Amino acid sequence: MTKSAHKKNTTKRRYVMFAVVLVSYLLFIYWVGSWWGLLVVPFIFDAYITKKIPWSWWRTSKKKSVRVVMGWVDAIVFALVAVYFLNQFFFQNYVIPSSSLEKTLLTGDYLLVSKVSYGPRIPQTPLYMPLTQHTMPLTGTKSYFEHPHWDYRRVKGFGTPQLGDIVVFNYPAGDTVALNIQNQDFYRVAYELGDQILGGISETVTDSMTYNEQQAVFSKIFQAGKSQMALDNYTYGEIVSRPTDRRENYVKRCVGLPGQTLKIVDDVIYLDDKPMFVPENVQQSYFVTFTSYLGDNLKRELGITNEDLSVSIDGSTYVMPLTKRAKEGLEKCEGLVSSIVKAPSADRWLYPLNKRTKWTTSSYGPIWIPKKGATITLTLDKLPIYERPIAVYEGNTLAVKDGKIYINGKQTDKYTFKMDYYWMQGDNRDNSADSRFWGFVPEDHIVGKPLFIWMSLDPDYELFDGKIRWSRLFKWVGDIK
Repeated sequence: MTKSAHKKNTTKRRYVMFAVVLVSYLLFIYWVGSWWGLLVVPFIFDAYITKKIPWSWWRTSKKKSVRVVMGWVDAIVFALVAVYFLNQFFFQNYVIPSSSLEKTLLTGDYLLVSKVSYGPRIPQTPLYMPLTQHTMPLTGTKSYFEHPHWDYRRVKGFGTPQLGDIVVFNYPAGDTVALNIQNQDFYRVAYELGDQILGGISETVTDSMTYNEQQAVFSKIFQAGKSQMALDNYTYGEIVSRPTDRRENYVKRCVGLPGQTLKIVDDVIYLDDKPMFVPENVQQSYFVTFTSYLGDNLKRELGITNEDLSVSIDGSTYVMPLTKRAKEGLEKCEGLVSSIVKAPSADRWLYPLNKRTKWTTSSYGPIWIPKKGATITLTLDKLPIYERPIAVYEGNTLAVKDGKIYINGKQTDKYTFKMDYYWMQGDNRDNSADSRFWGFVPEDHIVGKPLFIWMSLDPDYELFDGKIRWSRLFKWVGDIK
């Protein structure tokens, strides 16, 4: 091939590559709706065609050390940029850290989460270290810059969360975090601690008290707990705030949609007075008294983990989460258990934390789930349920003066919601920190939908003794019922 022919073919390949990259990039910025991205087009043209900017100047350096170091820098920067865009707009890895969704998803399951299922969010805190959520490994410092901070906007995806979907989302109550107890709800801890310090004054709140009197007691409790947490830095650590997309990722099942009225009666969820389908892997907690040893083979057969046996009352009686299948399996084992009795439900410090109710985790509500564009009539009785969506998630100022509600300085008894909200619960119903404890999940907190399990490691076993759950590898999450 002649020199001119070779040059012609090279030029042709460069134009073809430029066209492919340009079309792909234009489709991407059309999808995300950010026309500022057109400013990058001249640089793409230069990189493939004109080559006026010496993008790879280091390749021709006479110093080997420069070529080696810059080669690594180039590879690392390219990898970080690629991971940033894949992680932000398409897919994200997520590992199940706890048993709240067992036995549907197990502790140690590694999930591939699709951002496009519900549409990826335009990053609200765009400057962050890829593959981190909020904290740098080793140093323990923040892995993101709080500025610039952009308003919430979501790119069009394939749909919205549906009933029964398992959803990954940012933890709504994670706007405030005590760094030494990051896995606990800051607000609930503050209320529990404050009530303990003040001698259980939450018990003095009665229905005969006015709204302002009730809120004065709850405010006193919260402030006492918050102050103690701030003073006890050794136990609780620094108290920090986090933007929406840098809050901890949670995974739960969607059991309530915008505009629906949810209530729980005897552990059964009702939506608009119709009972919801109960997945077969749902667990309830029981007092189980054993009369003989529970062997490893039976544990594996019934799906019982060491964590399920971690709460012992007297050495023979345990508080255990059991599926219907596991409960029936234990009952059929003659001579293994003497009794299986339903454990009591939690009845303290449920959502809303600043309202006295008689709700429990198994008998809850009714509660209406806010819907975008829907207008609600506000009363002082309803206000504690909706004040967090109104004031925190949708950024309004909210106050009560002389028994009247003021939003953004104007007296009103109406509010129109700006976002859709969802109700999320774990399948391990009595061992799940979910919407019953911290309320609604706003649409701007939705991260994505788990597609499949690409790795599953059992924390109860060693590498060559069943550590890898081979049967779960590449299992579609939607097929797990």
